[in-house]
Amino acid sequence: MSSFCRIVPRMTVVRRVSSDDLTPRDATSLRALLFASWTDPGDEFTEEDFDHAVGGVHFVVEAGGDIVSHASVVERELHTGGHRLATGYVEAVATLPTHRRRGFSTAIMEIVGEHIDRTFQLGALGTELFAFYERLGWIVWRGSTWVRTDRGLVRTAEEDGYVLVRLTPDTPHLDLSLPISCDWRAGDVW
Repeated sequence: MSSFCRIVPRMTVVRRVSSDDLTPRDATSLRALLFASWTDPGDEFTEEDFDHAVGGVHFVVEAGGDIVSHASVVERELHTGGHRLATGYVEAVATLPTHRRRGFSTAIMEIVGEHIDRTFQLGALGTELFAFYERLGWIVWRGSTWVRTDRGLVRTAEEDGYVLVRLTPDTPHLDLSLPISCDWRAGDVW
């Protein structure tokens, strides 16, 4: 997938690039951004978190040739109410501390939402920043959360109330109070 740039109304340029097309400079800049953005003890960005953020499409804002704001969308399959949903799962939304409060994450997430609406049956992400995402059309999943493993479904009660979804034009009718499950992966499953 080739990269493209889009200027959003606030004059923020958001570039879209697939993981396969990240240059070595992009990858280095992206790693620096992500590891600098999560520094709270117990909530540091990990190598597993980085692995979760690649394999899909990245949306970035750059300054001086470096990535200063980012979000990626990777494809996952969520199950609920008898539906298997091709889901655009949002990962690694971050802005360098020195570039925050300029609307970069909002600009990126507006374009991410458009991408998910065109491409997937559902959007999803895990967060504690409800107000930020809800104003952009995301909804808290009210049902219980689970992960699908080789041994069957495993409860992820600690994630209840922290999973947000984005309904798209291709989303079937969903009951947001039913259980929902994600595919297993190393590290944080949601």
